[in-house]
Amino acid sequence: MAETQLLSIGAFGRRSRLSPKALRLYESVGLLVPQEVDNSNGYRRYGEWQLETARLIVQLRRLEMPLAVIAQVVAAEGDEAAALVEAYWDDVERRTALLRGHAAHIRIRLSGDEGAIDMFGEVQVREVPEYTVLAQQRHILQPELVDWMGPTIGRLWDNVDKHGGPDGPLFVIFHGEVSDDSDGPVEVCLPVAAPDADAGDIPLRKEPAHQEAFVRLTKSQVDHPQILSAYEAVEKWIAANGAQGAGAPREVYFTDFMAAGPNDECVDVAFPIR
Repeated sequence: MAETQLLSIGAFGRRSRLSPKALRLYESVGLLVPQEVDNSNGYRRYGEWQLETARLIVQLRRLEMPLAVIAQVVAAEGDEAAALVEAYWDDVERRTALLRGHAAHIRIRLSGDEGAIDMFGEVQVREVPEYTVLAQQRHILQPELVDWMGPTIGRLWDNVDKHGGPDGPLFVIFHGEVSDDSDGPVEVCLPVAAPDADAGDIPLRKEPAHQEAFVRLTKSQVDHPQILSAYEAVEKWIAANGAQGAGAPREVYFTDFMAAGPNDECVDVAFPIR
């Protein structure tokens, strides 16, 4: 390369808006390596053509992107690099939505539960028909709940076609408190269209018809512990409207939870009432 195409670390830093400290950090992790290093005095020189990469790094750092992810973007090209940035930002928005829910839950608790109903919108009431359900129940603590529910739901879906297919949304009943110290039990239920006691290896049971009060949640609001505010909101509504609880609370998964985005409605927190 011609000498005129190389820049000292000071000149390169000024044009790229990166400090010498930042440039040394990026060199140490292999993200932006000088074109030349003088072995006698340690002077570093960067190629002018490296300014584009340096300026991209500056922009990505403004997104608070970790250096490991920036390295992937810099190494990629065109659509692949753009897809990496999009994936990173989708994750940021997901985590932000979760944190927003956490903050709202904490605020409600610190203010004496005021605002719990307003946080989730209107509490609604509906009639639920009698279902025959495939059911799996277990005593389980909250930290283990998600890891147990995934495979359990998979087993229910593996058996549903033996009973004529699904006949309603999957729901999870909390027969007792689930926390770090209390283990429920929890029951996962999937309604079936043509129950056959001799088909499959998962027991069937009747879920009686009932009326229930519920609030609708987005995916980001389902995360623990802010989902507890939804339970409190429905309980407060029941007490304020002269109704009575008539069964264990449940979460009703009326759409594909895994495919939902952070702000998509996908779960109802519901209490049977009379």
